[in-house]
Amino acid sequence: MYGTQGANGWYVTNVTVNWVVQPLGYLTTEGCDARTIATDTVNTDLTCTATWSDGTVSSTIHIHRDATPPTVVVTPERAPDANGWYNHAVAFAYTGADPTSGVAACTRVAYAGPDNQNASVTGTCRDNAGNVTSVTTALKYDATPPKIKKFGLKALKGGARLHWTDSADVKSLEIQRAPGLKGAAQSVVYRGASLSSGWVDRGLRPGREYRYQLTVSDDAANKTTKTIDFVARGALLDPAPGEQVAKPPLLVWTPVRGATYYNVVLVRGRRVFSAWPTSARLKMSRAWTYHGRRYKLRSGSYRWFVWPGFGSLSAGHYGKMLGGSTFTFGGPS
Repeated sequence: MYGTQGANGWYVTNVTVNWVVQPLGYLTTEGCDARTIATDTVNTDLTCTATWSDGTVSSTIHIHRDATPPTVVVTPERAPDANGWYNHAVAFAYTGADPTSGVAACTRVAYAGPDNQNASVTGTCRDNAGNVTSVTTALKYDATPPKIKKFGLKALKGGARLHWTDSADVKSLEIQRAPGLKGAAQSVVYRGASLSSGWVDRGLRPGREYRYQLTVSDDAANKTTKTIDFVARGALLDPAPGEQVAKPPLLVWTPVRGATYYNVVLVRGRRVFSAWPTSARLKMSRAWTYHGRRYKLRSGSYRWFVWPGFGSLSAGHYGKMLGGSTFTFGGPS
C-alpha cells in the first residue's frame, strides 16, 4: 500500500493498494487487482479473496483518506474601535470545518502592537488527518495617543486666544470651557477639525476664572487632553487679576481711540500713586513720591485703575473708567 500518511491513521494523498497472493497456485482470486483511492473517504474497505483446492483465504484493509485541508472562518472578538482602527489589544478566533476527518484544533491569535496601518495576524486550523489551513487577517492598529505641545493662552480684552501645536495624526479636537455657556457649569465651545491658527473665545467676564480643556483625537479614537486656567481680563490686560509678581510690574491696558493720555491710580488701603502716561502702559518702580510722601512697593495686594484722557492734560477731560484690577507683589521691598 502506497501513500503519504498523516495523523491518526489517515492518508493525506492518493492511496494505491497492490495485493500479493502467496504461495502461488491459488485457483481463483477476487478483488485482488491493484486499486487507487483518489477521493476523500471516511472509510473504504478493500478485500482480496483467494481460493485454492483446500479452501478460501481473504484479507480486508480499511482506507481513511483526507487530503483536503479544513475551511477556516476568522472572527475578531470585538469590532474596531473607530474608523476601522483598533486602539488596544484584540484577539481573533479561528474556527474550522472539515467534513471528512473533522477539525482537531484551531488557534486564537491576539494582536497588541506595534502600531501599523498594514498589520496582520495569522492563524491556523488542523484537521484530524494533519492537514493545516493557514489564514492571514489584515488589520489597522494604533494605540499611541496624539500629542499636544506648547498649549498656551493669550489674554484679549474680554476674551482669550488659545494656541497650541499638535501632532500630524490629529484629525479632530474639542474645546470645553468651565464655566460654560448660558449658566452651564461646563460647555463644549468648539468641536471639529484641527485648527492650525488657534481659537479665540470672547464675551468673558473680567475677573472670572475660567478653565479650558483641549482634547485632540486621531483616526483610531486615541485622545490626549490638556487643561489651562485663566482669569479673564477687561481693558486692563497685565498683570492678570490677582497675579503675583516678584518685581515692579509693567501695567498694560487696551488703548482707547482718541485718548492723548491716561490717568493710572494705585490703591493700597488708600490712594498711594497717580500718573499720566501718554501710552497704554506704565512701568512701576520700587519707590515713588505721591503728594509729598515717599512710598515703596511693599509685599501685599494692590488695586489699580485707569481712565482715558482727551485733549490737553490741563483740560482734565476724562472718559469713562476703563476698569480696575489687582495684583499681589511678593518681591523684596
